[in-house]
Amino acid sequence: MTQKTVEKTKTVEKTPVTLLGLGAMGTALARAWLAAGHPLTVWNRTPARAETLAADGARVAADAAEAVSANNLVVVCLLDDASVDEVLAGTDLADRDLVNLTTSTPAQARARAAWARERGARYLDAGIMAVPPMVGVPEAGGYAFYSGSRELFERHQETLGVPVGTTYVGEDAGFAALHDVALLSAMYGMFAGAAHAFALIRKEDIDPASLAPLLADWLVAMAPAVHQTADRLRSGDYTEGVVSDLAMQVAGTPTFLNTAEQQGVSPELLSPYFGLMRRRLAEGGGKEDLTGVIDLLVR
Repeated sequence: MTQKTVEKTKTVEKTPVTLLGLGAMGTALARAWLAAGHPLTVWNRTPARAETLAADGARVAADAAEAVSANNLVVVCLLDDASVDEVLAGTDLADRDLVNLTTSTPAQARARAAWARERGARYLDAGIMAVPPMVGVPEAGGYAFYSGSRELFERHQETLGVPVGTTYVGEDAGFAALHDVALLSAMYGMFAGAAHAFALIRKEDIDPASLAPLLADWLVAMAPAVHQTADRLRSGDYTEGVVSDLAMQVAGTPTFLNTAEQQGVSPELLSPYFGLMRRRLAEGGGKEDLTGVIDLLVR
């Protein structure tokens, strides 16, 4: 057997994939699977987006139904949950392994899992923790959360791990979306704090580029505190080992608000959190750290 024959055999043996949706993320996923030698069938509402992928070896289906019928593993990467309804309407999902990479809420993911089962499909939900340039680049550290059938995840883990890493988070189909939104929510909170920090120096003779490394290092130094928060939530004791208690931190908040006012900066990114801190203190949480604020958020 020649080397070319061996390579061809290996390519044929790789799991064929159907991909519905060729936006920026979908296109990046498609290129990663093609580069790894997976036979790929694609479909997109706007056919022109599939042209370059066809040149790279992808089979372009005429419609979503044809694409679904082409392979057992069907991956969906569309705009939103409503788009999934529209695209999969009229397709035969019986005995298909449906993997939904479309961003959704936990409730939508659970409903979609039930919807898929009613149509005879096996289902995995996913949340991608990466942007398109990270896809197909292992050193970039991108990955996706997966939830739903563990057996289905294990069956396709190698294929799903080609574009980005894989992290399974549970049988509950809503858990991938929940983990996705939880991490992204923390990200936006971090961005909000950074925005306030840059706003404070905006009118001063301070180069933002000089503050940036200090800010980045400080955020990295503070990040391990999430482990302490998790431990306190598990134990229910919010006071053990506390160094800077809530009473002390609330006493310091006027300095932040006064500085913002003096710098001509709106406090609207900080005020809601400070308000929660004051509420927790009023309820008797002065000896705690900031963990108790979480309980105020849960309705």
